[in-house]
Amino acid sequence: MAEPDETDVRWLTERGTGGDADHARWEWRYARRAFAVLVAQRDALDDRTGSLVAAAVASAVARDPLVASAKRPMAARQFNDRLAAYGEVLRTRHPATSTSERLARALFSFAGQGDPSAADVARASTALSAMLADAHETLRGQFGTADLPEDIAPSAVVRAVRR
Repeated sequence: MAEPDETDVRWLTERGTGGDADHARWEWRYARRAFAVLVAQRDALDDRTGSLVAAAVASAVARDPLVASAKRPMAARQFNDRLAAYGEVLRTRHPATSTSERLARALFSFAGQGDPSAADVARASTALSAMLADAHETLRGQFGTADLPEDIAPSAVVRAVRR
């Protein structure tokens, strides 16, 4: 629930939201929160972790003091739209376009900019990649890291545990 970097907010305000700083700030907030859920669902050591993180984020969004109570259902819908879109980007592969570029284009689409410049896509890609890396680091810090033997493939460990 950390607030976005003000430099990123100013930049997206100028390059993506047509001067709307509040909209830019919310796009960065939504991205960070979506990445927390998506990383937990995809990379957690325990299947329940994704559900725990999703419930915590949903609870925090539902009581967010930055959102007027009458606007909370709308904020939840907006968050869910972004969660679905960013999730789709992370699940699909395109040989000609990197995941970080597609995440950046999704950010710009939600911001209202349908045709960002290559430089803007590159800058957004860098910021979003750092945000994803931060979500990974936070997940590891809160829930631990896998400790697997170096000579055994993770898939072999899974097979052995299931037996």
